[in-house]
Amino acid sequence: MTMKTLVFGAGFVGTRLARDLSGATLSRADITDRAAVRDELARHAPDAVVNAAGKTGKPNVDWCETHQHETYRANVNGALTLADACGERGVYLLHLGSGCIFYGDSPAEGGWREDDYANPSAFYSRTKYAADLVLSRLPNVGVARLRMPIDDSPSPRNLITKLAAYPSVVDVENSVTVVADLVAAVAGLCERRAAGVFHVTNPGTMRHRDLLALYTELVDPSHRYELITAEDLVARGLAAKARSNCVLSSERLAAAGVTMRPIDVALRDAMERYARAARA
Repeated sequence: MTMKTLVFGAGFVGTRLARDLSGATLSRADITDRAAVRDELARHAPDAVVNAAGKTGKPNVDWCETHQHETYRANVNGALTLADACGERGVYLLHLGSGCIFYGDSPAEGGWREDDYANPSAFYSRTKYAADLVLSRLPNVGVARLRMPIDDSPSPRNLITKLAAYPSVVDVENSVTVVADLVAAVAGLCERRAAGVFHVTNPGTMRHRDLLALYTELVDPSHRYELITAEDLVARGLAAKARSNCVLSSERLAAAGVTMRPIDVALRDAMERYARAARA
């Protein structure tokens, strides 16, 4: 029997999850509106709920620095309102968190672990961590932290599209999430009703130069860009706040029986599909 999943959040990731998850329905309800959320749960009677709603800012997270009320209302209040409504009905909730709550090197080898204390700097990151601190202690609730989604279709929210548009790109090592693998991981976590925090990133790490090299090879051989340091990003006025750069350990995800492809395999596959979509 197919699991009925209700996905809140009609953004980049939420729309893709609703499209590709078997038995999924997309809700556009405001998750800060308790009555609207309750109505959606009563109408759809889902087996599981995925929260992909929230504020990330447009054109980027610097927006959250100057729109703090809107940001915490969606990322904190909304997430907790949804968790409360799901708890009333005994419905499993998988909240999409962010690995961007970690900045810099992890305290131990192998990357930041799920139970490591985060060190968020940007306001967006602070709101995501604030929600995690509560949700991670609730029964029948899972938190899936992803990082810098890479999709196989051109989109302003896709990391491929973002980096290709920048003349200057920070060259740093990071954990990232390929969306095709995220879809499968979300399905696996919901089926298991897995509680606690999971780092949903592809095994291995990626530097931005790796992605852009593939982009030049497969999409646009004429593409040119400059590689800069993380310090240059703020010093040159290209960003209001320093960005999170980090490597995450995803061992807890694997221990739950949910696997993702190594990043080198998944990235090339995504870029090949992206190239075909860009030519279509």
